[in-house]
Amino acid sequence: MHIFEVLMLFAAGFLSGVVNAIAGGGTFLTFGAMTLGGLSPIVANATSSIIQFPGYITSALAYAKEIRADKRYAILLGVISALGGLAGALLLISLSNASFRALVPWLLLAATAIFAAGPLLKPKARVDEHAINPAGIGAQFVTSIYGGFFGAGMGIMMLAVLGLATGGGYHRLNALKNFISIVIAAIAIVVFAAGGVVSWLHAAIMVPGAALGGYSGVWAARRVPQAVIRALVVAVGLLLAAYYFFTG
Repeated sequence: MHIFEVLMLFAAGFLSGVVNAIAGGGTFLTFGAMTLGGLSPIVANATSSIIQFPGYITSALAYAKEIRADKRYAILLGVISALGGLAGALLLISLSNASFRALVPWLLLAATAIFAAGPLLKPKARVDEHAINPAGIGAQFVTSIYGGFFGAGMGIMMLAVLGLATGGGYHRLNALKNFISIVIAAIAIVVFAAGGVVSWLHAAIMVPGAALGGYSGVWAARRVPQAVIRALVVAVGLLLAAYYFFTG
């Protein structure tokens, strides 16, 4: 691996951490950088899960109090999401790179659309809590399959699904989302590692960058409007989708 590629990967990891801290969507950058650098789509997707994982942990730790207070739903939704994440990860590694490559532009378009609609999908500040219903359980299961399979835009999808499934204020839903994200990602990482579809070298280069970017993103969040970052991420998503469509 040339020094230029190492620097590019580190920079992509750093920028993904910054973007995640401000508006989310860092997966577009890590996935794009690795595939443009020559990794197969499946390996790039699996490795992106590892790069994003530390951020899920720190976000959940920030909501530890809320997660403990909502332990019953956290466990229930965690079990459902573990099963869905397992199904999605197994589905991914069952595909050939050619089959997954054909899906990538459509997945990127869908994830970009979800990300762009994020402000509209964000739960209202105050929504009455209610018991989770079978439809909500089913919707979360489907969302977790997507999370184990691809993952970009998963957090925004979960916030919308959890808001409909059980209600509650934004911070309650965000706490549940952060906890569930850890569960889905952990299951997926175990499957990907066992399936031999992780590039540990790329992860080792990008994880420190993502950690530094996440810290720097707090500084940037106070100075850069979310709308600007969101527009940049949407542009990256559309450019990547166009690249995969026209080079497929």
